[in-house]
Amino acid sequence: MVSCFLGNEDPIKYPCDFPIKIMGEKRDDFADTIADVIRLHDPLFDAATLGMRLSSKGNYLSLTATVNATSREQLDNLYRALSSHPMVKVVL
Repeated sequence: MVSCFLGNEDPIKYPCDFPIKIMGEKRDDFADTIADVIRLHDPLFDAATLGMRLSSKGNYLSLTATVNATSREQLDNLYRALSSHPMVKVVL
């Protein structure tokens, strides 16, 4: 799979593996809920591949999800869905 590269002219070659970081308050259902949102845009996404990191004080959880990006529209829709989710604080 090709890795994506973002620049001024959007030289992404689809399909590619595209990492997304999602941060929110630490909750038991955070990772599963976010995986469900991601699967709406990447049906083959495997939640077992989510990278997880707890903040130093243990209040926040950072997830790294690598999705199979098939188009710019798919990525834009996924970012909008994640950013507007009430559990999510930041999407990078």
